[in-house]
Amino acid sequence: MSGEIVVIAEKPELAKAIAEGLGGGSRKDGYFDCGQHYVAWLFGHMLELEAPETPWSMAELPISFIPWSKKPSADKMKQLRIIRDLLKPAKSIIHAGDPDDEGQLLVDEVIEWSGSRLPVKRLLINDNNVKVVQRALSQLRDNSEFAGMSAAAEARGVGDLLYGVNMTRAYTLAAQAKGYQGVLSVGRVQTPILGLVVRRDREFEAHTKSYYYTVTGQFQIGDHAFPARYQITDADTVNDKGRLSDQTQAQSTATAVSGKPARIVSATTNAKEASPPLPYNLLKLQTDASRKFGFKPDQVLEITQALREKYRLITYNRSDSEYLNDEQHNDAAGVLAAIGETAPVLAAPVKRADPAIKSRAFNSGKVSAHHAIVPTEATADLSKLNDAEQKIYLLIARAYVAQFWPTHQYDQTDIVIEVEGRRFTTRSNFTTRPGWTILYKNDAGNEDIADDEEAIAIDLRALAASQTGTCTSASADKQETKPKPLYTMASLLTDLTRVAKYVRDDRLRKLLIEKDKDKAGEHGGIGTPATRHTIIATLFDRGFLIEKGKNIVSSPQAREFYDALPDQAKYPDMTAIWHEQQRAIADGSKDARSFVQTLADYVAREVAGVKENGLAIKTGAPPCPTCSKPLRRMKGKKGHFWSCTGYAEGCQYTAEDKAGKPVLVKKEAPSVSVMHKCMTCGMGLVRRPSTKKKNSFWWSCSGYPGCKQTYFDANGKPDYSTKEKTA
Repeated sequence: MSGEIVVIAEKPELAKAIAEGLGGGSRKDGYFDCGQHYVAWLFGHMLELEAPETPWSMAELPISFIPWSKKPSADKMKQLRIIRDLLKPAKSIIHAGDPDDEGQLLVDEVIEWSGSRLPVKRLLINDNNVKVVQRALSQLRDNSEFAGMSAAAEARGVGDLLYGVNMTRAYTLAAQAKGYQGVLSVGRVQTPILGLVVRRDREFEAHTKSYYYTVTGQFQIGDHAFPARYQITDADTVNDKGRLSDQTQAQSTATAVSGKPARIVSATTNAKEASPPLPYNLLKLQTDASRKFGFKPDQVLEITQALREKYRLITYNRSDSEYLNDEQHNDAAGVLAAIGETAPVLAAPVKRADPAIKSRAFNSGKVSAHHAIVPTEATADLSKLNDAEQKIYLLIARAYVAQFWPTHQYDQTDIVIEVEGRRFTTRSNFTTRPGWTILYKNDAGNEDIADDEEAIAIDLRALAASQTGTCTSASADKQETKPKPLYTMASLLTDLTRVAKYVRDDRLRKLLIEKDKDKAGEHGGIGTPATRHTIIATLFDRGFLIEKGKNIVSSPQAREFYDALPDQAKYPDMTAIWHEQQRAIADGSKDARSFVQTLADYVAREVAGVKENGLAIKTGAPPCPTCSKPLRRMKGKKGHFWSCTGYAEGCQYTAEDKAGKPVLVKKEAPSVSVMHKCMTCGMGLVRRPSTKKKNSFWWSCSGYPGCKQTYFDANGKPDYSTKEKTA
């Protein structure tokens, strides 16, 4: 019987690979028919958490998400129905989500939504290679073994929504009460990223110049002339970083050795070997594209999406891995040939590549949910791609080709010289085989291939201990201390992979590092390669981050907001705390609901604090000419206008908007009638002109907002026979 087993793959390309692994099948609407197996697919989260539809009001906060619920995403309803219909006559299910928390949840929640009670097996695949797929199909496990992973992902998703919705609304509403115009968005990942930039900016601005000194000697030993650096001793006066800080002392050292005999104390040469940079993951690709071409992270994601989906030239583009499965080495000849055909500029390097070379990149043990981003065996006419697509493809292709070039080999020589009882050292790196570095010879600034800053490019291998010569001259050079540089897009992206170093609590720092112990390229990071670009883009959209040349800096409003936030919101500690709790959920010692409840209690306390204390933020909002409270720009049916933030206290001042600024006209306070009183509370009434009908009026109680009674107007007097105002 056809379709007895329904396979649910996380992505269409994985479904296709599984169908091929099952021997092939015919493509249907939303699935592959492989006889006994139907292979359907998802595309992203098919369901979304429902946020309670409540007005943006401080009185509505905190919003509860317990119990939480999900609804189908509108654009994915058709595929969900296809899967549900396939499951009805089936006898079992194979879960083929990515082998990580999110992949587990993506398919689990669809099975739950469908109402199916069929037995479920788990298929673990991180490589679409047919042989790998077939082996995985023979090693199915029971899906119940992975329930904890699904629960952990669900807890994280609900937690992020609960935290973000409540904190964003609380801070935004408090700021708007002071005339703030935008949205103060808060997120578990977003806000610590903002904190990184604010703190770096302030550290840079607060830096006070100080000076230190380096003593460099120029030596002549035999036929070799070279520089060497003085080595500081305990007798020297140094600063907090161990650098010479006394100019007189530095100069006296230079004077003492200049022109004096020198002797080599030791000279050692070791053969060294350097492997090529690993293939790209998304973050490294975004970093290099920013450094080389000025591309923003979201641009790189869009470009790689086109390269993968439109041209089929690269593998999965949202990967966090820099490694490839061992089995993928068998594809080398085919992939290299495709690169040479697609990119003529790489045809010569491809010819020199050796498919038999197996670099450190091929290591199945370091591949988790995804493997590195590499070219496929598909080909295209590179000239038909736009300039940005060509540049990104060539980066990815070059990194792959480099894996099949020889290693870079060089001899490293370390020399220790003594002159007048003082020691100087130097290091030289002499290339014996350039290997893959030929492909990167114009790639300055790439941290993966950075030169040894202390090494000189002089061949000193012939020098030996006890050889003598002269220190021909020496200088004491004044150096200026510099702060950490302002962030660039490339350096910010890199810092997000090692954000644990900014966690102040030692235990939490270790937790964050441990979170990434199986991820090459991540060392206690925050966010994921698939989400970081969106978060950074949001910070720009909100006006929190701005570009200053090649640098990324925080705006004045971002700093004001940062200062108003609690430390737990603006440091990455929360991610470490969540990781610890989600690990407990994954192993079954904690459940998702208790995690969300604990977070809800914390959020409730934070919201209560904002309600009680407001927000200490300067907005620069113009004051209301009637009551002096800040004005806020609003959007109505006829365009923008300005309204007093004291509306709830009774000030109904409004002003026209002109080029984003209010046209301030002081309006006379309405006259309160002595004769006509409110029948509800006894206070005087106010006669007001209608905003909808010329020469028409209505009456309201001067006790507003305590009393909201209104009356029609009847020949200049309130009509007490009705309690409604005129149109």
